[in-house]
Amino acid sequence: MHALTPTLMTTADQPTQSVVSPAPSARPNTARSVQSADLFKGQASVLIEHNGASYRLQTTKLGKLILTK
Repeated sequence: MHALTPTLMTTADQPTQSVVSPAPSARPNTARSVQSADLFKGQASVLIEHNGASYRLQTTKLGKLILTK
C-alpha cells in the first residue's frame, strides 16, 4: 500500500483543487523483465522452484506458455 500526500494546485482559470499524489518515499512496484528464450535456452520446459514447490513452465506448439505445479 502506498502512502498518499494531498497536494493543492491552482491555475488562473480554475478554482483550487485538491489532488492526491503518491508520497515521495513511495516507489512503484516494477517487475524485472526476462525474455522467455533466456529461460528456456532451446528446451521446451523449465522447472521453477518456489517456496519449496516445483513448477513446470512449458511452451506449446502455438508459442503459448503453460505453468503447472
